[in-house]
Amino acid sequence: MKAASFTGDGRIAVHNVAMPQAGPGEVLLRVRACALCGSDLRPLKRGWACTPGHEILGVVDQPGHAWHGRRALVYIPVFCGHCPECEAGLTQLCRNATDLIGWQRDGGYAEAVAVPEQCLLPVPDDIPDDLAPLLLDTIGTAAHGVRLARRVVQGGEALVLGAGPIGLGAILVLRGMGFAPVCVVEPGAYRADFAQSLGATLLTPQEAATRRYALVIEASGKDPARQLGLEVVAPMGAMLQLGEADAWAVTEHKPIRRKDFFIIRSFYFPIADHDANIALLRCDMAAYARLVDARAGLDGLETLFGEFARGERLKPLFVP
Repeated sequence: MKAASFTGDGRIAVHNVAMPQAGPGEVLLRVRACALCGSDLRPLKRGWACTPGHEILGVVDQPGHAWHGRRALVYIPVFCGHCPECEAGLTQLCRNATDLIGWQRDGGYAEAVAVPEQCLLPVPDDIPDDLAPLLLDTIGTAAHGVRLARRVVQGGEALVLGAGPIGLGAILVLRGMGFAPVCVVEPGAYRADFAQSLGATLLTPQEAATRRYALVIEASGKDPARQLGLEVVAPMGAMLQLGEADAWAVTEHKPIRRKDFFIIRSFYFPIADHDANIALLRCDMAAYARLVDARAGLDGLETLFGEFARGERLKPLFVP
């Protein structure tokens, strides 16, 4: 079969490789689609040891298995199911999960991938292939973070910093969960225009700095956004950190130090959230469908990643 590899400096090579073999407790999944993600951009720049791609939809190809012929999404953490976190339903926090699919083991920028059975998520018939991968990071990660924030902030004005796939997903989740108004800071024209089309109010960083927000979602992974978010979150409000970076550099000065507020870091979603995430998608399916704005096979994947990295695409798909 064919599979992609990140060779560094934004380059992608396509190789002929052996078809993966499903080991004990695994199934073979024929990839239907794998969504591009902003977290892919760091390994794309550095090079990566395994086949990347972690927002995977496929069809199980395992004759005799109960899942054979069914569409499934791939839950990224290879969780154990028996540690205290897993038993509490916090599968995303499994203390024994050393591997993430698409990170430490081969992922979905390929024609097929071997997947542990416990990482299969069913896809209802009414969810089309193009939209199913959104149930993972775009909806799943954003929605779990907002659910955590609702433990301390029930509603009110929200600010989203960064309108990439997670930020745009957060805007849709916020409007689905009753937060209003929703404001956004996004320097890229294409993504900023799209955020406004979803009903968000576009602000410059300077304009955002004049207001206070019950909930701030940092979805850019950039230090200036973190700094701004910590400064403008309202007293007793919540700052939700979704963006990823290797290190933080934030100055704690008076606007941060002289107030009580909550900082929430959310990594991924528990597997038990899947049905609730499907419900969010169903309630606003036409809006979510607009996020999927490009598709490419293996030969066009490098070009598609270049457009995505420049902010010219929202949530494109690799489709074998």
